[in-house]
Amino acid sequence: QVQLVESGGGLVQAGGSLRLSCAASGRSFSPYNMAWFRQAPGKERELVATITRAGSSYYTDSVKGRFTISRDNTKNTLYLQMNSLKPEDTAVYHCAAQRLGVSKYDYWGQGTQVTVSS
Repeated sequence: QVQLVESGGGLVQAGGSLRLSCAASGRSFSPYNMAWFRQAPGKERELVATITRAGSSYYTDSVKGRFTISRDNTKNTLYLQMNSLKPEDTAVYHCAAQRLGVSKYDYWGQGTQVTVSS
């Protein structure tokens, strides 16, 4: 089992940048596919970006060209670099881990709040 703890959220003006981190503990997260999700008030949870064990990445259309997902397996840490932030990026951001052979993301962090002011 792996425990996930996010950090790096905060309040930023539109056009600004933040870097989120997700520290994994309990065991190495290198075998896991990893992802960032977000949930805004009154909205459903949304997949933001994923990165596979091999390092391949995927982004939802609304963040392409602005966000970058990365992982450092030596530090057991997942990152989300967010640039050119918009008010609509305001949400609680969660990282999640998907075990090999499992179809869903079954380990989740508690989330970190990102607020973008206009």
